[in-house]
Amino acid sequence: MDIQDQLKKLFPEHTPEETPEAEPSNIWLQDDPILCKYEKRKGKPITILEGYNGASEDFKILAKELKTTLSVGGSFKDDKIIIQGDYRDKIMKLLKEKGFNVKRVGG
Repeated sequence: MDIQDQLKKLFPEHTPEETPEAEPSNIWLQDDPILCKYEKRKGKPITILEGYNGASEDFKILAKELKTTLSVGGSFKDDKIIIQGDYRDKIMKLLKEKGFNVKRVGG
């Protein structure tokens, strides 16, 4: 007896719902590359993404996705995404998978 059968016995009136498929990202893709910079502020490394010329709400959504995917902290200020730590390679890979042009700046 598998788990589905056990659940049907416990909850006979429940009908299982279909899990919705992941919606495609509606973030606007641009022609100019997003700049991926590395800096140190107060001795700590940060990665800065700038150069996105779409809606700022889309860039905030992208910032949240990056932070949750990388499991790091960060913020969105002045049309820039600031990620704590040096994650340029991982961020560039994630953005290229989403279809963005990314340019590495510095080092």
